[in-house]
This record gives sequence, structure tokens and C-alpha cells, in this order.
Amino acid sequence: MVSSGRPRSDWSGSGGMRKVVLGLGFWVQGLRCFPWMAVIFFLKDGLKVDPATLQLLQNSANLPMVAKPIYGLISDSFYIAGQHRIPYLAIGALLQAVSWLAIALLPQSSMSFFTITIYLLLGNLGASIVEVANDAIVAETGKPSTSSSKNSQSSSSGELQSFVWMALSIGGVLGNLLGGLVIDRFSAQAMFLCYGILLAIQFLVTISIHESSLKLPKSASDVGIRKQLSQLLVALQKPEVANSITWFAASYAIIPALTGTMFFYQTQHLKIESSVLGISKVFGQVAMLLWGVAYNRHLKSIPPRKLISAIQATMAVFMVSDVLFVKGAYQKMGVPDSLYVVVFSGFLEVLYFFKILPFSVLIAQLCPPGCEGSLMAFLMSAIALAMIVSGYFGVALASIVGVTGNNFSGLPHGLIIQAACTLLPLYWSSCIHDDAKPKTKRKEN
Repeated sequence: MVSSGRPRSDWSGSGGMRKVVLGLGFWVQGLRCFPWMAVIFFLKDGLKVDPATLQLLQNSANLPMVAKPIYGLISDSFYIAGQHRIPYLAIGALLQAVSWLAIALLPQSSMSFFTITIYLLLGNLGASIVEVANDAIVAETGKPSTSSSKNSQSSSSGELQSFVWMALSIGGVLGNLLGGLVIDRFSAQAMFLCYGILLAIQFLVTISIHESSLKLPKSASDVGIRKQLSQLLVALQKPEVANSITWFAASYAIIPALTGTMFFYQTQHLKIESSVLGISKVFGQVAMLLWGVAYNRHLKSIPPRKLISAIQATMAVFMVSDVLFVKGAYQKMGVPDSLYVVVFSGFLEVLYFFKILPFSVLIAQLCPPGCEGSLMAFLMSAIALAMIVSGYFGVALASIVGVTGNNFSGLPHGLIIQAACTLLPLYWSSCIHDDAKPKTKRKEN
């Protein structure tokens, strides 16, 4: 076969099955917002929880995500029937299906805060295992090889990252759109049932695929968890890896999240309808989708430090805008509250995640061969832990400024503190590895 002069990425040429597995996996994970929207309204209206309790549950349910390095080490080290990615995708999908179907079929009388917390933890355990396996496949596929130039491999890595990012965003768009439309028409348990059935279908599709069809780079099997842990520690000892991940996690942890408080402010105080909140989240997911396209086409050549710092500063600007919103400045200008919630609140909610795309591309390029699953899992675990800490800080901040389910007078002060904390990491942005530096090479004798 005659090859064209233009380099072609391996995943788009010979790894079509990879697109099926990754596209389905990330799309279904993006749809998780569909049942979670029902969870939030069920807790607020059904179990009558307060903003602090709601936010504590939202963040505590993510605790299984913190153990991602363990899942990564296991998937890198132990093969099941000669495979080390597909079986873990199947296990994760099955755990999620069991979790959501159990909540859906549980009698209404026995539904309690404790019960739903346990099942949500189980569901997030399955989701974290799926994410680890998916991230490992992406990292393995984006590894530089001796047969390809560095530039073309870097482009391929960014291409695949953008592809799965867009699949995730499309799932988010559909999930939020459907959630906003049906939340007032169907029960929360009906929504749980629909998502549980979809996960069961994903499980059946996954077990029907053999890993050999993914054409992943060859790696030695049965490396052993001790050897794999050693390789992960070696990778984390590289300054460009350790410093970058430390800064990235801290840039989330230092920001006190006020998501639960803002949800109650919008629904209790402003009486924003659930359909408007759904449209807001759809707008945000569309923004994420466009961000994936824009990054792949125009922004991946920008040094990650510069791009991530710009996103961090933009987040602070939108938080200051929220202060003006809560004070009623936009309403006085003739901007309806619902319009602000749809556009600005929807965009800020996903802006938090914009910097994950360029950063994950950077780490995939820095990741040593053989520990892709472990290192990417460690990164996502660090982000999950940072967001949990951020959520707990948010609960503390809301308490300090005196925000409750019925009193939001201290919310502007909380938002100003939040914006100030968002700007702090910019002073240490030099910790992010700048891949523009290696381009200037010294001549060696």
C-alpha cells in the first residue's frame, strides 16, 4: 500500500476498535450527570438535606476516586485472560450497573441518606476503575515510538485526547439536556433505572471485545505489582512530573468550592426551574465540546504553563462576576437571572475542567513506558482528592460567612474569598513543566 507523505495517527488508521471502546466508555461516563441530577434534587426535595450536607455527600461520594493509583497498579500489573484493560473496563461497568439498578429498584420506604450514600460510593468505585482503564489506553496509544517522529506522536496524543474529551462532552450534553427535561416528569428512580440499563449494555458490549483488537503497544505481562510500584515511584521522582502534578492538584484544592451553596441559592432563593439548570449544564457541556475542538486545532501548540495559567485567571474573573450576580448588578442592567445562570454559571462550572485537557496531554508525553495506567491514575486521584478538599473547604467557608439554606447574605463575601484563592496558584505556575524548553537543544561534542 502506498503511504501518503502526510503522517497519519495510528489510532485513526489501524485502531478503529479503540475509538469504539474509548468513545463508548467516555460517552457513558459523560452521561453520569443524568442520574446525578436526579440524586441532587432527590436529596434536596425528597430527603430535605441542607446545603452543607448536600455538598458533603457530593464530595464524599468521590472518595473511591482517590484510590485510583491502586486500580492503576493492579491493571498495569495483573492480566486477566491475557488482557489488562478490557477486563477492568467490564468490571467497572458492572459495578456501576449494579449500583444504579439497586437504587432504582429499592423500595421508596427503605430509601435513606445512608443507603443512597453506600450505593453512590459503589457506583463511583466502578466509575473510577473504568476511568483508570480508559486513561491508560489513551496514554499507551499516545506514547512516542521509535518508528515515529516526536512531532507526529505529540500530535497523535493530542488528537486522541481531544477525541475522548469530545465523546465525554457529548455524553454530558445529552445527559444534562435529558435530565433537565425529564426531572419534573419522571421519578428519580426511573432515571436511575435508565442509566443502570445503559451501563448493563456497556458491560455486554465490553466483554464481547478482545483486547488484541485495540492494537495497543506491546508490553511485558505479569510485571508484578512491586515492580510496577517501583516504576511509578521512579516516574514521580522526575521533577517535571512531580512538580507539575503537585501544582495542578494544589490549584484545585486551594479553591473553596461553593457548588452546593450556589445550587440552593439558585433554586431556593431565585426559584430557578430545574429545566433552566439543565439547559445551563448543557451550555457548559457544549462549551467543553468546543474547547476540545479548539484545543486540537489551534491551542495544543501553546506551552501548557501559559495555557493553564490563562484558564486559572479566567476562572477568577468569572467568580468576581458571580459576586456582581449575587448583588443583583446584572439584574439592574436588564439581564434575567435565568439567562445568567444558563450562560455564565454553566460556563464557570466546566471552566474548572478546561485545564485538565492540556495537562493530561503533557503528563501522557512525560510518562515513562510501562506505567501509563499507574501514573494517569495517580494524576486523576490527585485531582479527585484535591476536589474533595476543595468541597470541604467550601463547606467551612459557607459556615464562616454565615450562609445557610435560607440566608445568603454572606455569599458575596464567600465568592470574593473564592476568587482570591483561585489567583494564588498563579504565583507558583513555574512548577508546571514547559514543553517549549526542550525545543532549544544544545549542541553536544
